[in-house]
Parts: sequence; C-alpha cells; structure tokens
Amino acid sequence: MKIIIGSDHGGFRLKSFLVHALTLKGHDVEDLGTNSGEHSVDYPDFAAAVAHKVMADSTAVGIVICGTGIGASIAANKVVGIRCALVHDGYTARMAKEHNNANVLALGGRTTAEEVALDCVVSWLNATYQGGRHQPRLDKIAALECPLGSAGK
Repeated sequence: MKIIIGSDHGGFRLKSFLVHALTLKGHDVEDLGTNSGEHSVDYPDFAAAVAHKVMADSTAVGIVICGTGIGASIAANKVVGIRCALVHDGYTARMAKEHNNANVLALGGRTTAEEVALDCVVSWLNATYQGGRHQPRLDKIAALECPLGSAGK
C-alpha cells in the first residue's frame, strides 16, 4: 500500500515510529515531513500537502499527525475529496474505512500511544469500504463540497 504521511512538530515522534513500522510491514511510505520535533511548524501545511498528494494519486492513502490530531484533521478535510477521520483506537479506525471510506487518517502525537496508533493504522488499512447504505451519506458529504447553490444539481 502507498501511504503518504506528514506531521507537525507535535506529531514528529509518532510519525517517525509509524514510518519505520509501516516500512517494515512492506508498505511504500512517503514522508512529507516535518523532519524534526524541535522547532514549531504549522500543521495545516503538512496536512494540506498529504491531502493534495492523496487526491493526486488514487492508489495512495494518507496519515496526518499533530499534537491532538484535531487541527490536522480539520485542515486535511478542507481539501476537496478528502475524507479524513480522527481516530483513537482500532475500532474507530476500522469504522472510518468501512462506513466513511476515509482516505486519510488523523492521529494525535501527544494523545495516542505508539502501539495504539499502529493498531489504528493497521485496522484501517485492512478494512474495506462497505458501500451500500453508506454511499448515500458519502454522496451528501461530497455535495457539501460544492459551491453554495449547486449541491445536488
């Protein structure tokens, strides 16, 4: 699986752990930075970079990490076509894929233990979107991305 990953300084340590662990599992991991946890950087820059790369490559998924995962998830979701889910355990990660077809996962570098984060990622990667009754909901979410007045046309 091709995984695009990025974090701010608050997620640097968790990102480094995940890059190593996912590479060992045979995934193609592209790290968009940051390259240090020592200097403050802005999470929207890294979340946007990951989101745009995911949208440009239909074979890729993304992971964004900041201190809590909240800001990175909000930023990633501003990119049209991104369905970024902030998750806290394997169950929420699996549901993010099965029910919402999340193409980007958000994690909190200061709030999520490494092994829990890895379980989240593995559960998400192993899950399959169920479609069916969930698709009309995703269609409604996509309609929200349309300019005002054009939704549903």
